[in-house]
Amino acid sequence: MMHLICGVDEAGRGPLAGPVYAAAVILDPARPIDGLADSKKLSERKRERLALEIREKALAYGIAFSSVEEIDSINILQATLLAMRRAVEALAIQPAEVLIDGNRCPPLAMPTRAIIRGDDTEPAISAASILAKTTRDAEMRRIHDIFPHYGLDRHKGYDTKAHRAALTLHGPADFHRKSFAPVRALFEGRE
Repeated sequence: MMHLICGVDEAGRGPLAGPVYAAAVILDPARPIDGLADSKKLSERKRERLALEIREKALAYGIAFSSVEEIDSINILQATLLAMRRAVEALAIQPAEVLIDGNRCPPLAMPTRAIIRGDDTEPAISAASILAKTTRDAEMRRIHDIFPHYGLDRHKGYDTKAHRAALTLHGPADFHRKSFAPVRALFEGRE
């Protein structure tokens, strides 16, 4: 029996809008994937290409999210850990060990280990970071198609000058995180 290791990472902890996503990936040692790295260090095109290859070659992967409502009610750290747990629970195969990018582990039924900057050093975590980021980016583009005036296709909900200007002009929408200070200030100003 092979000792299956699962890598887990998240995307979207910092933005003012949208869900936080997590992915869990068990790579197939017999089908290596070249070019795996922290998703933030890859171009969008390279991330998208690698995401397809990961989905095709991985032994198993799970992708999950925590909603804006969950982020606002339990806080971003707890919502991130919840999304990570959901991603691991979505795997078709149970790993022997789970490696988590960062310094906190969600409660899981199997041994877990937090690795700071693991998305740079562990290929399975790099793969998870790529799946989480590309899936979240696709969701932000979907929201953008409905609410184009916020520019989510460009900044993906992050706290940019353009996003703040759109928030000030149009006010926050349901997909904005009301518990995040810049958004909360606008909500409080409107009540």
